[in-house]
Amino acid sequence: MLLKQFLTAATAPLARRRPSIAAMRLSLEIGSLFQFLPWGVHLDCFSLEGMAAEWIKPENANPRRVLLYLHGGGYVLGSLNTHRSAVGALAQRCAMHALTIEYRKAPDFPFPAALDDTLLAYRWLLRQGYRPHDIIVAGDSAGGGLALALLLALRDNREPLPAAGIGLSPWTDLELPTATIRRVAHEELQLLEALAIRGWGGLYADTTPLTAPLVSPVQADLHELPPLLLQTSDSEVLYDDVLTFAAKARCAGVPVTLQTFEGLVHWWHLFWRFVPEARQALDQAAAFTNGIWAAQQAAARVLHSLRAPARRPDSRARV
Repeated sequence: MLLKQFLTAATAPLARRRPSIAAMRLSLEIGSLFQFLPWGVHLDCFSLEGMAAEWIKPENANPRRVLLYLHGGGYVLGSLNTHRSAVGALAQRCAMHALTIEYRKAPDFPFPAALDDTLLAYRWLLRQGYRPHDIIVAGDSAGGGLALALLLALRDNREPLPAAGIGLSPWTDLELPTATIRRVAHEELQLLEALAIRGWGGLYADTTPLTAPLVSPVQADLHELPPLLLQTSDSEVLYDDVLTFAAKARCAGVPVTLQTFEGLVHWWHLFWRFVPEARQALDQAAAFTNGIWAAQQAAARVLHSLRAPARRPDSRARV
């Protein structure tokens, strides 16, 4: 609650002035200067086929398992810098190496640039020898929607799917329904945020319809997707968005774990050092990943037992 009050006081005047995208990018980059990786997490910056990327490697992590993380920011904001700390905290809890990428952003690079970059990163992991069932795709806000779009694109292309997907307040409907606008109209900051991201959605989609499934994953047929974890807060603009997607995915037979928090602002995960609910959310995401690995191990044991030859009676046994 205190975090919400602080952000409202700090950002409401800024939201009213509606600064340029360049100014908002600069503000986020300046803010990221005070974010640091958790102790015991190491950073390796490199170029992934011409795209800036980072390996975030917690000590004692399983090097064979990868968290492909896509940062949020409405497809126009955010960077490796703005999310590095939160991704490090999540990777450390999951005991996995995380790969993050600087995917291209609107309005300079509209759809499908971000999705193409994400597909490039996933396919690169496969070429490096990582197995699909050892990869989990995750993201927050627009990055969460991008992670879901990646799953849809892989499924439609009949490419191997990762073990699971994680969406932290994922943005799945770029139309941002009028019902959502009405729900948040009584709170000035939320209304300004809703109107801003609705505009960003148009910048990202450009000439592609906002209802295109790979732009707004909630519009897609959601069959045959891997297990999903979705986290949301009842106080954020995208709350209805997440609930609608979760319900539709469940109806399509997708295993969905939906975790709802109360009274938290959008992007609360980024404040994991100061907000207990942020640490709780990251812990629950780690528990979800552990459940994925446990299910894989249980399935492997069952398969092994089915393939094992039946033991024949020992003909030499004495009667």
